[in-house]
Order: sequence, then structure tokens, then C-alpha cells
Amino acid sequence: MPMLAELIDAVVGVDTHRDTHEVELALPTGTPIGTRKISNDNSGFAELLAWILDHSPGPRVVVSIEGTRSFGVGLARAVAAAGLTVIECEQPNHKARRGKGKSDPIDAHLAVLAALRLDADRLPIPRADGDREALRILLGARHELTVVTIAQTNRLRALLLGGGDAERDLARATLADPVLLAMVRRREPPQASREQAVRHGEIRRLQSTPITSIVVIKSGRVVEQAGTEGP
Repeated sequence: MPMLAELIDAVVGVDTHRDTHEVELALPTGTPIGTRKISNDNSGFAELLAWILDHSPGPRVVVSIEGTRSFGVGLARAVAAAGLTVIECEQPNHKARRGKGKSDPIDAHLAVLAALRLDADRLPIPRADGDREALRILLGARHELTVVTIAQTNRLRALLLGGGDAERDLARATLADPVLLAMVRRREPPQASREQAVRHGEIRRLQSTPITSIVVIKSGRVVEQAGTEGP
């Protein structure tokens, strides 16, 4: 199985940040050709592509970018649109940095070295945009919704367990829609203490919180359903 270094003319390593990126262009041997810093915007991307064209010893160029789905997403798209191969570079670990410290130019060089060690048939290509990215976003939203819903349910049960006999019975029951609706309609006890009043208000607030964006994946399509839990 051929190594990537055997099939390319040059490799670009990029250490990405919010405002700027540190870039190194190197030979397949890992010897640097040049370095530069670019802005994280379209102007910086165009500047980098022109610089690669001017300084690369050949057309077979691979760009190793750290964070292709975070600070490097714009650059990854621009480089791919220009026809260059983009690969995802993981952040350097402490072992790779040992004795060198944290440095943007060093991290860009480490991105070069990481790419050169790869098998040509097993390149970590960044995730595609379009439907796949839309699915990733919706799955993330569903996970967040699930975590929030569980946390709210647990807090509601804890509040019920600290209440009177009737509330403790509710805490042991399944919190289905009829139970939640009954809690909304319950009135504050007459001559309630401050603790009882606060507990009653918080229980009503929690079980009345809207639940939206329930994501359903069905038949290969992504469908978003909106609903509410409560009155």
C-alpha cells in the first residue's frame, strides 16, 4: 500500500484559529518550503491558494487542515472548491509536542508530518456538506433535546418528592400527559408557606416547558416534528 508521501508533489499543513491560520508548505520529505499566516476569510483563502500555486513544485498538492468542522471549515471548502485534496488533521497530542511547547508554526509543521505518514488509500477526508451535514445537525439537536428533557424530568421528580403526600405519589407515577396536565391545573394550597409556594410555581413551570424539534429519521429522510408537552 503506497504512502501519501510517495504520490504527491507537496503538502500543506494548517493550524487553524478563529481569526487567522498558520500555514506551512513542505516537500514530500517533510522539508519546509515556506510558511505564512492568513486571515480566516475569503481574502485569506484566495491569498493562500495563489501562494500554493506560486511555490508548489508540482500540481499534486494535499492540504492537511486541523478542525475542518470548526475554525477551518471555510478554508476546507475553499481549498476543495479549487480542486485540491483536503484531509482532516487531528490536533497534536502532548507526545508530539514534547520538548517543543505550544506554537502555531510547530502545529502547522506537525499537520504536514501527520499527512505524510498516512496510507494513500486511507485518507481521513472531511465529512461532506449538504444532506449529510444537515443530518449531523439534526442528530445533534435531538441529542441535546433528549438531555434537556431528562434533566427537566429528574428535577420535576425531585421537587415532587420534597412535597406533600399527594405530590410524592405523583413522583412515583409515570409522568404522562394526563398527570402533567393535572399538575398544571392544581391550585396553590390555601395559606401556603413560602417554600410550598415556590415549589408549586417551579413544578408548574417545569412541566409546562415547551418541547419542540423532535427529530425523526424515517425511510432515509430527515423529518422535523414540532410539539409541546403540557397544556
